[in-house]
Amino acid sequence: MPSPFLKRLHWLLLGGFIASTANAVDYPLPPSGTDVIGEVKVVYAKKEETLLDIARTHSLGYDEIVHANPGVDRWAPGEKTPIVLPSRFILPDTPREGIVLNIAEMRVYYYPAAGAGGERVVHTYPVSIGRMDWKTPMGLTKVVAKDVDPAWRPPASIKAEHAKEGDILPDVVPGGPDNPLGRFAMRLGVPGYLIHGTNKPFGIGMRVTHGCVRMYPEDIE
Repeated sequence: MPSPFLKRLHWLLLGGFIASTANAVDYPLPPSGTDVIGEVKVVYAKKEETLLDIARTHSLGYDEIVHANPGVDRWAPGEKTPIVLPSRFILPDTPREGIVLNIAEMRVYYYPAAGAGGERVVHTYPVSIGRMDWKTPMGLTKVVAKDVDPAWRPPASIKAEHAKEGDILPDVVPGGPDNPLGRFAMRLGVPGYLIHGTNKPFGIGMRVTHGCVRMYPEDIE
């Protein structure tokens, strides 16, 4: 019987995921029974930085950094303003393999296979998930394909939603900088759902998608 925590996870994805190491946040995998990784840190804002710039630099999402810094202007924190980085995480109560999406936390945990020396790590990334009226589905699935510069074929429901606001979507949005899927996408065994990049990275860490899982471009790469 799945634990109550597992029931709150919308996806446990097994295999097929290659993490970029350029901006990856990884931690040594703690022994069984130890679930806490990372630590809370404080940095100081630079003059030109927004709170969302700082979040992206430190692999945090919108809600995470805004909630950790009440009263701080998200668009102009101010030079040398102390910014709390909520980078202490509790590993989900699931098998430590493949990809685990904690829907409530809006965060992915990726457990790659052990390295040549037997050491294991866990990578974690902030993500965007489905809106309350377009919920990310629950289930156990896998990555079935990976696409570079994917074309987006908006379904009729999304086209109708945009049309109500005067935004007429084409049948196909070709791959490129204006494509909402970003440059990379992983297609899942659940038809119509993907893990993909974005052309609007400031929305990472929010409930803003139509059910797909959205990542920073550098994380999905």
